[in-house]
Amino acid sequence: MDKQERKRESQKSDNSKGQDDIQANPKVVEKGQRLKEEMDELVDEIDKVLEENAAEFVKNYVQKGGE
Repeated sequence: MDKQERKRESQKSDNSKGQDDIQANPKVVEKGQRLKEEMDELVDEIDKVLEENAAEFVKNYVQKGGE
């Protein structure tokens, strides 16, 4: 093995050791859950609008040459 490969392997093993010591910050976890819920609500709202307006959208969509 050359020096670069050995260095990369030692860096990988050093990084994996540090991963075990990391604890999730409760505030960050809570914020992530809140953002996920907000995104889910937004996607549900978009889905609802698309369901209601799908026929109208398709009717109004006119493909113009080459577009």
